[in-house]
Order: sequence, then C-alpha cells, then structure tokens
Amino acid sequence: MKTLLVLEDGTYYVGKSFGERSGTCGEVVFNTCMTGYQEILTDPSYQGQIVVMTYPLIGNYGFNFEDNESFQPHIQGFVVRELCDMPSNWRNTGNPDQFFRKNHIVGLCDIDTRHLTQHIRDFGSMAGVISSEEDDSPGNIRMLAAKARETVAGQKDLVSRVSTGTGRHYAGNGLRIVILDLGVKENIIRFLENTGCDISVVPAATSWNSILSLKPDGILISNGPGDPMEIPYVVETVRSLIGKKPILGICLGHQVLGLALGGKTYKLKFGHHGGNQPVKSLRENRIHITSQNHNYALREDFSQDVEITHINLNDGTVEGFSCKKYPAIGIQFHPEASPGPSDSNKIFDKFLQLVSDACC
Repeated sequence: MKTLLVLEDGTYYVGKSFGERSGTCGEVVFNTCMTGYQEILTDPSYQGQIVVMTYPLIGNYGFNFEDNESFQPHIQGFVVRELCDMPSNWRNTGNPDQFFRKNHIVGLCDIDTRHLTQHIRDFGSMAGVISSEEDDSPGNIRMLAAKARETVAGQKDLVSRVSTGTGRHYAGNGLRIVILDLGVKENIIRFLENTGCDISVVPAATSWNSILSLKPDGILISNGPGDPMEIPYVVETVRSLIGKKPILGICLGHQVLGLALGGKTYKLKFGHHGGNQPVKSLRENRIHITSQNHNYALREDFSQDVEITHINLNDGTVEGFSCKKYPAIGIQFHPEASPGPSDSNKIFDKFLQLVSDACC
C-alpha cells in the first residue's frame, strides 16, 4: 500500500506501509543502532516520536517477550529501509508485521532512509506525518506538513503519558531505592533487582514528602520523553529532595536534576539517538561507547556547585555531572543499555556505593 512520510518543511517520501494501516504524527528522529530495535520500539522515551532506523535491514531476528523495555510500545511511528518478513532466531515468537499490527504501530518501509537521515542531519529534527493517502499533489503535501507542525507543537508533558499510574514494588533485602518514574526502562529495574535492592517505582507527580515517607536509602530519577522544561512539577519535587537522600538522574532525570540545581537546558539540532556515542569520563580519562536517546542537553556553565564529569566527544555536550555539596549525580547516557554497549554499567555500582556511604 502506497504511503507517504511528509516532513514539516514539505519534503516527502513515498514508501509501503506495514503494521497499523492508519496515519500518525510525531517528531522525526533517526537512530543509529544496528541491533536492539525491539528495545527502541518499547522505550517510553520515544513517546511522541517517529523513529527512522539508519541500519538498512530491521526485523531479521524477530521479536520476543523478554526484550521489551516497557509493558507496551510508546513510539508514534517506525521507518525502515527494509523490513524482514522471515526472521530467524530461537527466541522469536512472531514475524515483525504481526508485532506492529498487534501493538498498533504505524510502519513505513521501502524508502531511502539514508537520504532521510542526511536531511535531518542538515536541517534538524522536525515534525512529520505518515499518511496512507496516496495523493502527493502539492496542495495535499502542504496540508499534511501543516498537520504535522500543529500536532507536534501541541505535544506537552509527554511524561504524564508514560509514567506509572499507581506505582510498583519489587521486594528485595538490600538498599531501598525509590524510582521517580518519568518513563523508566525495565532494564534499569533489572539492574537494581540483580543487586538485591528493594525497589519502589512511583508516579512522576509524586510529592517529595510522599517519596521520603517510603524511607528510601537512595532515589533514582529515570529516563523519559520530551522537554524537561515541560515538567516543572518534577523539577520542584527533585529540588526539594536534593541533600536529603543520594540521587542518580539518568537521561531526562539527569536534565531534571540539573534544572533543580539551577541549570538550563537547550534543544539539540537532531539529538543523540543510538548505541555508538563516544563519551569521555573526565575523572578517569577514559572513553566509553554509550547508548543515548535525547533531544535536549544541559548547558555546561549552570552552577559552580557542580563538577562536569563526562562530555560527548562528537559535539562537546554535557554527559554527566556530580554535585559538590550533596550526594547527587547526573548521567545523560544510558548505563543500563540493552542490548548494549555495556561500557558504563558501573554507574550503578557508583550510585549504590554513594547510597551505602550515606547509610553509614
């Protein structure tokens, strides 16, 4: 079925639809991962976005239940060069088109994803619409481009769409950790579970005193979608928690923690989305290859009370910081990355050591 992808600047691509046969709007970004497409599809941080995969063949090892990063996909649309319809893997439980149909994901294949990626790199991430309308006349393209702009401009507080509604508890005999859920990935929970932590996952709108009433030893502010400036209620909660318990912020949580410490954020041209981002640890003088998924970054000059600990070697953006006064650290990349890379897994060990030291 002929399907259009129309960008807000009027550029459009013609391909073939798969999965849900309807239209969708979202911010169009590209991801450079060669594997891990199921983790991408189920990552809550992609709420509101149409993801373009730069790797040309997607779906060749199928899908399974173990690799999901949330209970359901949150992605708005998925664009690939070629979709494999005969996956081969011992864990596979169904073909890709079935997965997309079951989860109501709008897909588009058979387009030049290299050209599309280059366009986004040149002009930045932009709103887009996938439409099953076959009319590619100039008037219809202009109408669809306007629809994409209006829809994406109206997307506010994406965190409220993905955060847990009632909270969850994972019993353990170790340190008590509260996760402020801005769109937490399951692998963050798995990492903490594997260390024996007692974990409480609470909604993003939970007040600071309600969090402290759970008597945590440490607090983790999770990843999530969108602009951190759209969730001032979370920033205020975190500001009230600083200094009371050790804190780790990951991805969006890192940005929220930075804002709570007086920092400012800005939007990147096309963001960081992929599993091959080089990050330098300034303390260790070592380079880590990291998984990342964000469109915003912290300014490096946001507070004298903060030490910048990590920078991105591609563009020099802030990738990590440590608070000098209080036990609080922020990490922009994903130390829990699944399926990898695993260079930065030890961030969890550092956080738990920080928590243990505070308990002494």
